[in-house]
Amino acid sequence: MECTIVSEGLELAGHLVAPAPGRAAPPGLVLCHGFPSGPAGASAASTTYPQLAQELSEATGWAVLTFSFRGAGASPGNFSLRGWLRDLGAAVARLRSEPVSGVWLAGSSAGGAVALCLAARDRAIRGVATLAAPATFASWAANPRRFLERAREVEAVRDRDFPADFGAWARELRDIRPLDVVHALAPRPLLLLQGSDDDVVAPADAQALLERAGPTAVLRMLDGADHRLRHDPRAIALLGGWMVRQADG
Repeated sequence: MECTIVSEGLELAGHLVAPAPGRAAPPGLVLCHGFPSGPAGASAASTTYPQLAQELSEATGWAVLTFSFRGAGASPGNFSLRGWLRDLGAAVARLRSEPVSGVWLAGSSAGGAVALCLAARDRAIRGVATLAAPATFASWAANPRRFLERAREVEAVRDRDFPADFGAWARELRDIRPLDVVHALAPRPLLLLQGSDDDVVAPADAQALLERAGPTAVLRMLDGADHRLRHDPRAIALLGGWMVRQADG
């Protein structure tokens, strides 16, 4: 069903898939998209995620909530990393309002990186799975004005006067670093999915995250896969299997 997630006064577009009746309090997953790319830009960033949420729910019996971060899909607002962290926190709170036994996170690319950062500070999040998540946002931080122009081009930044404080917006790209906080997930489970042929997020990022994480982290390198793991059946099968094991454990 379609739902609304309120984050700092923004009404974000969400989609919640509840499992078939019969399970009083299933596990819950918040599923995150990545930074907009491709010719359709921000408007299409989360288009396929409701379908993926449906597939995962049917395969696992979980409740799955997916949503559009600010500046993406049908959600208002403008992209900022700290804003995305707050949006994900609001989505987690929304799913916790449902009858679920706990909340896990899964995210693609930048969405996975944000999931790592939120789970590091929210100890009630039960585990995280990422698909091609960067270890840092150093490539964006290296030239924040160029990245801001890119964000405008894909319409993730829509208002001409945003950001009001460019320096603060740019510092978020430098200071929000999954690599620095991933250790805080331990002893909770972490699944890192990475394509060996990813030319957007280097496989070395996944290895670096694994080395900083605790012993409950697992890296699965998909041979020949590129950055678009959301469309790789092997990655989705691994994610679904990981979810089932969380519920069984």
